Amino acid sequence: MTLLSAGTLAAASTAGAWTGHDTRLVVAGLLGIAVIVVLITQFKVHAFLALLLGSLVLGLVGGMPLTKLVDSFSSGLGTTAASVGALIALGSMLAQLLADSGGADQIVDTILGRSGTRLLPWAMALIAALIGLPMFFEVGLVLLIPVILLVARRSRQPLMLVGIPALAGLSVLHGLVPPHPGPLVAISSLKADLGITLALGLVVAIPTVIISGPLFGRVAARWVHAEPPENLMAEWRTENTERRPNFAVTVITVLLPVLLMLGKAIADIALGKSSAVRQVLDFVGAPLMALLIAVIVAMFTLGRAAGFDRGKLSSSIAASLPPIAGILLIVAAGGGFKQVLVDAGIGNVIVGLAHGAHFSPLLLGWLVAVAIRVATGSATVATVSASGIVAPLAAGLSPTHAALLVLAVGAGSLFFSHVNDAGFWMVKEYFGMSVGQTIKSWSIMETVISVVSLVCVLLLGLVL
Repeated sequence: MTLLSAGTLAAASTAGAWTGHDTRLVVAGLLGIAVIVVLITQFKVHAFLALLLGSLVLGLVGGMPLTKLVDSFSSGLGTTAASVGALIALGSMLAQLLADSGGADQIVDTILGRSGTRLLPWAMALIAALIGLPMFFEVGLVLLIPVILLVARRSRQPLMLVGIPALAGLSVLHGLVPPHPGPLVAISSLKADLGITLALGLVVAIPTVIISGPLFGRVAARWVHAEPPENLMAEWRTENTERRPNFAVTVITVLLPVLLMLGKAIADIALGKSSAVRQVLDFVGAPLMALLIAVIVAMFTLGRAAGFDRGKLSSSIAASLPPIAGILLIVAAGGGFKQVLVDAGIGNVIVGLAHGAHFSPLLLGWLVAVAIRVATGSATVATVSASGIVAPLAAGLSPTHAALLVLAVGAGSLFFSHVNDAGFWMVKEYFGMSVGQTIKSWSIMETVISVVSLVCVLLLGLVL
């Protein structure tokens, strides 16, 4: 059976009776996801290989010809790598310059120096949000852990009271706001507008961080009594402690790509296509250009300000690339899996079911991402897989609701991190907690993030 006939049959099912081929496609999709889940969780296979093998199972069971299956996966992998690979690399370069120059230290020290004890949880959430904007969650966590532990020790505040807000700030930004990998892939898969998604993502992120961070931190501090591990309490500083970038300049540099992309979104709404201002903003606000400009600016405002010579700048940027190789492969393979889902016609079957049941696309996207997140433990795998499954739903949505679907999928990808998630173990070990304590703090916090952000997305869907 050809790809065309598979897609045609699946599309026909949306308007007619359920067919045996529809059942076959649903079984194929479930088997493909099950293979990925089992390989990752039980056999500890790298997510890249798991996604590749799961795609093969999905295509074969779904009746795709072998040559079409290989072409479909390769096409999805290549398209995804081309669309988000350079963005992830540039984001990593910006994050590395922020860390190596002492800019991250400057943000932390300045905000903490101006915060009283009562405002510490809010200050930690703000620090995490600023640092987490350009950084991957794992990088931001490693960077902030010594700060969290030292602040808790010196202020004599419960570790959860200052730790949970920081974790919430990092996690929310990672799951909802570009240029993080998950949101970027979802934007590409769902053909959403990046500027609109970014703007709405920030709107959703603010109340979500407040509720899951400083407010939930008070509850977690009563549930969990953890002490900072002694072996991690050594003073932490970057190599450069004498010359550090200016605080205001550092913050502007970190926010520069966001401001450029938001400027493009506003220009697209407010200005005509022939406007010279809009054409300029469209150019500099394109994600690739916005991040490239930010990296070039950071080389001067962060690197040169910290006394870096050309060799140090080069080595800092070079050091940012090896750690993201695995992330790039996973994201690209997720794109391949998504394309096989689409080309096999499974997405059209899901659309038919959703339309027949009058099911909210936003809630469906969230539920699919939740199921994959809980099963695999990976927020990125959940986002790229779920966005591929619900991609046909986005075709009939307005640009605003397509962006909200991206955020709904991102919200679902953060639901209840547990023992199959590497982030769970990082938090457990860094905070010196037991498995039970980690579930009552970190896992519940992730669930709060997921549910609160979904509620925000649904409310925005009612008014926009």
